[in-house]
Amino acid sequence: MNTPKPIPLIKEEPEPLIRKIPEGQTYPVEALGPLRDAVEAVQGMTQAPMAIPAASALSIASLAVQGFADVETLGGSRPTSLYCLTIAKSGERKSSCDAPFMTALRNHEKEMAAERALEFQRFQTQQAVWKAENQSILRSKKDKKKLLKTEMEADLNALGPEPTPPPSTDRTVTEPTYEGLTRLFIEGSSSLGIFSDEGGQFLGGHGMNSDNRQKTLAALNDIWGGNPIRRTRQGDGSFTLHGRRLAIHLMVQPAIAHEFMSDPLAVDTGFLPRFLVSEPSSTIGTRFHSKSLIDDFLVAAFGLRLSTILQTPMKIDEKTRELHPKTLQLSDEARTLLIQFSDNIEAKQVKNGSLSDITGTASKCAEQAARISGVLTLWSDLDATEVTAETMKDAISLAQFYLSEALRLADEAVITKDFKQAETLRKWLLDTWKEPHILPNDIVQKAPIRALRNRQATNKAITTLVEAGWLVPIENQIMVRGKHRKEAYQIIEASGHVV
Repeated sequence: MNTPKPIPLIKEEPEPLIRKIPEGQTYPVEALGPLRDAVEAVQGMTQAPMAIPAASALSIASLAVQGFADVETLGGSRPTSLYCLTIAKSGERKSSCDAPFMTALRNHEKEMAAERALEFQRFQTQQAVWKAENQSILRSKKDKKKLLKTEMEADLNALGPEPTPPPSTDRTVTEPTYEGLTRLFIEGSSSLGIFSDEGGQFLGGHGMNSDNRQKTLAALNDIWGGNPIRRTRQGDGSFTLHGRRLAIHLMVQPAIAHEFMSDPLAVDTGFLPRFLVSEPSSTIGTRFHSKSLIDDFLVAAFGLRLSTILQTPMKIDEKTRELHPKTLQLSDEARTLLIQFSDNIEAKQVKNGSLSDITGTASKCAEQAARISGVLTLWSDLDATEVTAETMKDAISLAQFYLSEALRLADEAVITKDFKQAETLRKWLLDTWKEPHILPNDIVQKAPIRALRNRQATNKAITTLVEAGWLVPIENQIMVRGKHRKEAYQIIEASGHVV
């Protein structure tokens, strides 16, 4: 039996396939202003990364206040709506962070649903009476004493339009289609939120499949900008909805989020750059119950404020349900700070500048700061008329954090699926595979992920690892597990030694 000669030490170490994503900045919790106490309280209870409860609080506050006021930006008045994307793996206590902030909203929806049930009963009675009277007027045409056409029109006009059901009381949805969201904007609240602690359901749902993705992304972009919702469909007719507002918070696991972030359509349409994205470092393994800090009072105070805002009527056209928000102005000092921030970000977007790879996100950063400042201002005082310099300073700190996250995660977003599969194979070979050689059939049959269990994917991954120096092809036939093999590869460790 021929025993292959050991391969000598490789002088050059193998090249890393994927550059390790650096640690993110510390979340500037002190910049959350009126939201800080509640966020720190929830973080103390869950011991999750601070960015997770912070995003929950910001997005829910945005949902609460977006119907009351827009905010002045350097490009004109814009909604105070925020779109947030929080990336964290299973077990990071995403739901535990979200639930305390959502409690008051869920209670409000239940109370409103109970009231709507009573209103719906009244509506059914009114509708039955209307239909009976309408039919009576129409039947009179067949009567011997026919009504003149003008008299019938007068009677129908006097009867008035058919009663409409009371609007839906839901303020949030989890995975709507564009059509479903539009319908809810017609039949329900004019201020809605897409909130999900399993955001992959939305990103992978019907509204985001290959047939609907472009339409859904374009629509959500328009709503973020405060633009009218326009629909033209056979059967439904054409209509335009003005004055609707939408907040979003999706909590998504890394694999799903990174795949979505690498989708050119999500980036090129400007959809992803509209999000405040964060992927905080894990705290799993350090969250001991003995270190938990329980402060129900601060969480309850957040809920009380949220309830108060939700119970405050928004200015709305009862017929069209169009919102008529006021505009928060920027104080002179706040405007100066925002201009300085915007100019600084703009200068860094030049060719080969530090932000040149994420110009879509960077170009919206000043507006994000203005939106955040509006949310913080209105959360403190719905009657406020302007954003102060202090609040703008805080909002800029938060916007800078999310911009740093976008820059940090930019490399991850462009890593191809093939490279990720090759990296998965590399780790498996070094950590799990116990033999010095690997055959293509070994990978097809035993690969750690299903995506590698076909010859085409296996060949791509092998080629990538060979080019990077993690596998060395054996040029001559060798004996592996008792058989001569035409194709086999030597596995190389990071140090350059053979396995």
